[in-house]
Amino acid sequence: MSDKFGLDEAYAVETPEDNKRLYAAWAATYDEDFLVSTGYIYARGVAAMYAADGSGPVLDIGCGTGAVGIGLSALNIGPVDGVDISAEMVDVARSKRLEDQDVYRDLFVGDLTVGLSIPDGGYAGVVSAGTFTHGHLGPEVLPEVVRVGAPGCRFAIGVNAEHYETRGFESTLEGLVAAERITNLTSDDVAIYENNTTEHGRDRAFVVRFIKP
Repeated sequence: MSDKFGLDEAYAVETPEDNKRLYAAWAATYDEDFLVSTGYIYARGVAAMYAADGSGPVLDIGCGTGAVGIGLSALNIGPVDGVDISAEMVDVARSKRLEDQDVYRDLFVGDLTVGLSIPDGGYAGVVSAGTFTHGHLGPEVLPEVVRVGAPGCRFAIGVNAEHYETRGFESTLEGLVAAERITNLTSDDVAIYENNTTEHGRDRAFVVRFIKP
C-alpha cells in the first residue's frame, strides 16, 4: 500500500470536504494501492449477497472506482448506476468494463448528507460497500437511501462493524422498521479482507439487508 494513503487517512476524514480532498488525490492509484494490496473482498461479498435474490436496476451508493459494480456485473445483475461524492473516483468507475460492456449504465456525483438529485423510487435494488464506515456516512442518511428505492426494493448495505456499534445504526434501522419504512431486516457478519495481516486486516462488517414495502 502507498505510504501516503491508506485506511488511517480514510478513517481520519471528518467532513464531506475532507472526503473529496482525499479521494481526489487517491483515485488514480486506489485500485492498486488499496483494493489489490489489502486483499479486499468486501465488495464482491456484498454483490454476491445482493445477487442471491435481487435484480436490476441497482444503485451503488458510494461506488468509488467500481468494485461493487464489477461484482454485480459478473453475476449478471444490471443495469447498475453509481453515485459517489468524489468526481475523480466516479471518473475511474466510468472507465470500468467487463466482457466489453460498461460496468455502469450511469454515474452521478452526489452527497447523501445533503440529498441526491435522483427521483423517488427509481431502483429495484440499492447496494453499498465501504461507504458506511469511520469518517464517512452514518445512519442519518439511511432515510435518503431508502427514498430512492421503489416498493419492493431490496437493499444490501455494508457497514463497518465498529462504526455500526458506535454510531447507532441498530436503533436507526429499528426506527425505520417501526415506521414501516422497511421490512425483512437481517444482518450478516462478513470479512472485509482476505489474508491481510495489517493492523486493520481483521476488520469486519455487517451487511444489512431489508426490503422497502
